[in-house]
Amino acid sequence: MAEETHNSLDGRADVVVQAGRIEALHLHGAVASDRPVPFQLPPALAHFVNRQAEQERIARAAESHAGDGSPLVVALSGIGGIGKTALGFHVARRLSRRYPDGVLYVDLDDLRRDGVVEVADAVAELSTGLGVTAEWLERSFAGRKKQYWTLTRDKRLIVIIDNARYGTEAVPLLPASSGSLVIVTSQGALYDLDGTAPVEVPVNPLALEDAARLLAHIVDDHRLPAEPDATAALVRGCGGLPAALKVAGQWVRKYRRRSLSRLVEELTAELREKGIPMVEAVWDAAYAGLGQEAARLYRLLSLHPAPVVTAPAAAALLGAGEQRAVDALEELESAGLLENRPEGCRMHDLLSGHADRRAREADPEGAERDVARRALIRWYRRQAARADLTAAGPRMTLAELPEAVAGVPDAEFSTKPEALRWLESRRLALYGCVRLAFDSGLYEDAWALCEPLWTHFLDHPHYADVTDAFATGVAAADRLEHLPAMVRTRCQLARPLWEQQRYDEAAEHLSRALKAAEALGESDEERRLRASAVEFSGLLKFAKGDLAGAAADFETSRRIHTAIGNAYGVLLQTYLLGRTALRQGQVGRAVGSLEEAHRMAREQQRERMTARTGFELGRALRCAGRAAEAEGLARAALESARERGSAVDEARVLEELAGLADERGAAAEAAGHRAAARALADRAGGLTGS
Repeated sequence: MAEETHNSLDGRADVVVQAGRIEALHLHGAVASDRPVPFQLPPALAHFVNRQAEQERIARAAESHAGDGSPLVVALSGIGGIGKTALGFHVARRLSRRYPDGVLYVDLDDLRRDGVVEVADAVAELSTGLGVTAEWLERSFAGRKKQYWTLTRDKRLIVIIDNARYGTEAVPLLPASSGSLVIVTSQGALYDLDGTAPVEVPVNPLALEDAARLLAHIVDDHRLPAEPDATAALVRGCGGLPAALKVAGQWVRKYRRRSLSRLVEELTAELREKGIPMVEAVWDAAYAGLGQEAARLYRLLSLHPAPVVTAPAAAALLGAGEQRAVDALEELESAGLLENRPEGCRMHDLLSGHADRRAREADPEGAERDVARRALIRWYRRQAARADLTAAGPRMTLAELPEAVAGVPDAEFSTKPEALRWLESRRLALYGCVRLAFDSGLYEDAWALCEPLWTHFLDHPHYADVTDAFATGVAAADRLEHLPAMVRTRCQLARPLWEQQRYDEAAEHLSRALKAAEALGESDEERRLRASAVEFSGLLKFAKGDLAGAAADFETSRRIHTAIGNAYGVLLQTYLLGRTALRQGQVGRAVGSLEEAHRMAREQQRERMTARTGFELGRALRCAGRAAEAEGLARAALESARERGSAVDEARVLEELAGLADERGAAAEAAGHRAAARALADRAGGLTGS
């Protein structure tokens, strides 16, 4: 069912909680200054050479920027592996004192699906860096843009937009501040950065002497100056690419007892024999020097559907214990084939391509990769299901919990916040696994993974991820002709569609879900699923303003839940009927339904629903002229909101209390409630008055 409803001040959803006395709240507008200044840069590279001309050009542009209403935009362009991102990070560190409000970073490739970036998700990521919590994040693209502009107005920020393919991807991410600096990286020049007049800075391969100096920084070895011809040949072979020089340096370090000339001759011989570029030969040489387990993991990492891999995920790929995976990851890092980050290990795109080529060469039939792929998907599916259970509690699910992957520990989370944080931190891998499973013919895994991702979506609406994943889940359920999954996945997909105002698409999926639901059997679980599909249909109608249609669907769903004895389903539909009646202006009917729902929630000891029904009942009682009763319920809602720590719910209740105070003629009290609500919104970057 759709009981996991998201909350918001503007009425997009209705989870409201209870709370205590307004006198206990001490918030002021100045709390916004308590936010930490964002600095979203990884640790500085140990070795960074030259790029002096590029750095000076950017510094001069920053000094001379007139601030005519638009931020300064610097466009760094060059081939993959050339060091554009590293240069952007280096410049940001050097200039960060000029931009005291922080440094933000977004990698558009992390958000790209089938070549397209959902820019709304990129805006959300930047806004999150500015302190906007998930419950305050605007849902629509237009709302998110306004929120981002509000947050960045008059700020002096550095915003790094990595891996743009089109200027139209970057323009909506520009801060609304002439005092900010935006650094955009791309492989080619961006000709559609409309209205920005960017400072274009081509990033070329390192000059021979700079590349040799970088190699010397990476590996402090007497052979480099002693054998200048061999050093020059190696550097030339790396094409001035820092990504290749890093691997070459670690390779030279490994074979300290061989002459550099001999090493380079071996590479050159391979180059002549295989007809491959020397860069590829450098990587082949590093790969050849790996131990058996590290080499196998290197090949299999090309399967991982997200840029960052953790030790447990590597263990699942490897089919070994976590410690062996850690050892293999460390060996890959020592070889320069992986970069260690706080969030996990990351492989450069160029090396990922090389790893995939070595995997296909070593495993032409794909047997090794198939085993690893299945284990990885099963591990992620199991962890997502466990996180869902921890965060949302027992609820109707269709898929069973997969068995543990031998030798691979489960992720650790024991509380709802920990489980939600795990889901968010692994979201790229989880959503990527849905597509990976489908493309591998693992259709059950594909739709089953979508079930726990519903819980993540409700708290973190990454629309590009969720729309693609749920659409893939629909396709997977259809391939299997699994009727319950066909119903469930279409209902899941409908919600993000209608939240993006794609009402016709949502309606089409729900129409198909209802038809599939008609073909279900008559077991209690199948009837419950049918009732859920009818409820989703009602929620879509409610969102579109068809209140009579919504009420009819909620009534139908309630009858089904009553027939099968599902007390919570009856409670939820009664609440939805009361809310709909209130929106229709049928106050008496609303009070009756909401009183019944509130009673049932208390009897079932459902704290969350007691809060929701109590708040909505208070609103209905206020409309009925029973303000004293309404105020008691609102004050109870305020206490519950604070106990839950939901600032959105607290602000919403404060707005209701302000309205009640206005009706009593207590203008000062009403103003205090509204000021407190605004302070809560300001504190979390929420828009007020929307």
